[in-house]
Amino acid sequence: MEYFFELLLSGLTRGSIYALIALGYTMVYGIIQLINFAHGEIYMIGAFTALIVANVLTMQGMPALAVLILAAVAAVTYSAAYGYTVEKIAYKPLRNAPRLSPLISAIGMSIFLQNYVLLAQTSDFVSFPALIPDFAFMEPVAHIFGSAELLIVATAAVVMVLLNLLIKYTRIGKAMRATAQDKTMAMLVGIDVDRVISVTFIVGSALAAIGGVLIASHIGQINFYIGFIAGIKAFTAAVLGGIGSIPGAAVGGLFLGLVESFATGYVSSDYEDVFAFALLVAVLIFRPEGILGRSTTQKV
Repeated sequence: MEYFFELLLSGLTRGSIYALIALGYTMVYGIIQLINFAHGEIYMIGAFTALIVANVLTMQGMPALAVLILAAVAAVTYSAAYGYTVEKIAYKPLRNAPRLSPLISAIGMSIFLQNYVLLAQTSDFVSFPALIPDFAFMEPVAHIFGSAELLIVATAAVVMVLLNLLIKYTRIGKAMRATAQDKTMAMLVGIDVDRVISVTFIVGSALAAIGGVLIASHIGQINFYIGFIAGIKAFTAAVLGGIGSIPGAAVGGLFLGLVESFATGYVSSDYEDVFAFALLVAVLIFRPEGILGRSTTQKV
């Protein structure tokens, strides 16, 4: 039974990270019907930013928790700036172009950012300091689950709740929903659609950076390629939950994480990716709108 709970928390941990990244995919798609394939690289850049800041602050003798918070703030800020810049350079000029053009631009931006970090850093795995401390209130269960896993799951849950509140009750959140529903009508009622799209990229990039910092501190190493793998898995999670649905991205991420964890624990770690993408194929065949997505019909 203890092994089952270990796999359960492991699945929730990786699922929480997938969900944080998947939220960026689904928000962008919901607004402009574009898959931002450079989103995984924003997650990777956030992790590297946190690494640089953490190394500098650690040399100053700061406590681990303070280093974690400041590194996360720096990563979120830097990644948000990257998300904003990527949208302005790679996507905004192609807003009215054929749908294939922004897709190619997204793939090109992904490759560019990968190689940029490769040249600026290294192709090898780099050690990431363990910044998540052991909290006293977690001691009764920490020997089974671990403080890092519990903190990652709790942080992801809080972030998802805050995002939901942002979307439902704030002015910019209402503008996002209006733009997602009908971009032309949103413009007619005075909504600055370009600003809404930029804010969507910024928020999605910030969420990915939070995931990058947490999982890098937990695993203890990063390299320039982690964004590609995590991005593909998060995109899978977004499709599983229903692309364009924010609750769907959260559910899809957690579901995918649990499937991978239990498949690794009870079958073989060699089949981790096989189960994930087999699940994706099954959903696309039998429920293409995703777990929480809604099927739509077009009148002709």
